[in-house]
Amino acid sequence: MFKRLLDLSPHLRPAGPAPAIRRLPLLGAAVALLACSPSDDEPPPAAMSPPPATPAEHRAGEQLFAANCIACHGQWARGTAQGPPLVHVFYEPAHHGDAAFHLAARNGVVAHHWNFGDMPAQPQLTAEQMTAIIGYVRWLQRAAGIQ
Repeated sequence: MFKRLLDLSPHLRPAGPAPAIRRLPLLGAAVALLACSPSDDEPPPAAMSPPPATPAEHRAGEQLFAANCIACHGQWARGTAQGPPLVHVFYEPAHHGDAAFHLAARNGVVAHHWNFGDMPAQPQLTAEQMTAIIGYVRWLQRAAGIQ
């Protein structure tokens, strides 16, 4: 009977907006926080600390990276104004496996994660050289906490 009385008597209902309307400020705050947080399509800050000394097994890859990739992908693969950082979760092994790097060097890549433009093919690199570069990049990723 009491429930029925509340249904029939609007002045007996609790004052204030309906429960859904009371949640709108919380929803607005959540949207504002998400809008202000860094997005995944932004490169990491360039002012990150350098990685530890390159292990001997990755020095050949480091030299090949410096000769062929650093102009666009930057020192320690952290990106430049010409190319994206490879030390980024987009390029973790589960998302871009080693084969993707081999194909990118052989065929080039149409821009799909970043707005740097397309990556041209790198025909001067052999498969063995790319394997060394990939080993170096994977080591840099692990050093940065990307598994």
